[in-house]
Amino acid sequence: MKVSHVGRSAAVLAIGALALTACGSDNPTGSSGGGGGESSGVKGTLTGVGASSQQAAMTAWQNGFQSSNSGATIQYSPDGSGAGRKAFLAGGANFAGSDAYLSEKELPEAKKQCGDAGAMDLPVYVSPISVAFNLPGVESLNLDAPTIAKIFKGEIKKWNAEEIKKQNPDTKLPDTAVTVVHRSDDSGTTENFTDYLSKAAPQDWTDEPDQAWPSKYAAENNKGTSGVVKTTSSTEGAVTYADSSAVGNLGTAAIKVGDTYVKHSPEAASKAVEVSQQVEGRGEHDMAIEIARDTKEADAYPLVLVSYHIVCSQYDSKETADLVKAFESYVISEDGQKAAADSSGSAPLSPALRDKAKAAVDTISAKG
Repeated sequence: MKVSHVGRSAAVLAIGALALTACGSDNPTGSSGGGGGESSGVKGTLTGVGASSQQAAMTAWQNGFQSSNSGATIQYSPDGSGAGRKAFLAGGANFAGSDAYLSEKELPEAKKQCGDAGAMDLPVYVSPISVAFNLPGVESLNLDAPTIAKIFKGEIKKWNAEEIKKQNPDTKLPDTAVTVVHRSDDSGTTENFTDYLSKAAPQDWTDEPDQAWPSKYAAENNKGTSGVVKTTSSTEGAVTYADSSAVGNLGTAAIKVGDTYVKHSPEAASKAVEVSQQVEGRGEHDMAIEIARDTKEADAYPLVLVSYHIVCSQYDSKETADLVKAFESYVISEDGQKAAADSSGSAPLSPALRDKAKAAVDTISAKG
């Protein structure tokens, strides 16, 4: 897969003084977000299906957009990235929310629904993924990628294992069994997490990145972001991977990047995207990004997800095309990105990246 460098001017994310907010649900704060700006005069209903990681942001976008466009209704079902892409490709949704961009196999399928111009991946939500654990009295741990891989493969069975102790010499680690909790549904978060492990710890994690958790490492599981956080929160010694905005009071790991350990934050997520690359060989306005998981860049947190809205370049009706354009224009706008950040602790897109996404959205049209 060819990639091209995402330069500083195009990929730096404008990060304000944002703190990651949290509580154990897919809508971490319950915030409804800000207003949707001026009315676009559009009417109708849009249906989206997809990533549970986006749910808090989606609630803000729905409320903000609908407050200024009373004739419009935005529906979103957080069934997971895989379910979202399947629904979109089958014609059961107007757009998909996905923590993974369309695969090479899925691109031709999109043309069956969207026409010859196909679909486009629009980055709308950027957030770190936390390695989150339930160890009373332990709020943070330092972990390198090989250790994380061994934990999630079930090879490290106790929290006071030597591999963890040597990276946390000043932490009193309990002799508690490790219980791995993974997603039961097809998930873009799982694909991002396994992509990180395969690239940052290739000798310890030899499985290919996938939206489905490897069955040979099966352990405790639950559906959606809120599901794995709930199971982990109720199980002492449990560990999972989840959008950082939703991990609540769970402890989290600082991961080793180069010679230092980096904690999750919007700023560190921004840095990881800054040093990453954009996938080549796709549609003119497709904005899929290949994250540099093995970066040694200081202050970058490479366990990050870029979540997309996948939309058609052309829709069957002008009403739907205009509604998609209006809604996505709000989502990627400064107001829309601020609403998402306030609601979920995500990292707002930079002005340059917003402009690029807006140019893509402006090309959406009706067939014929």
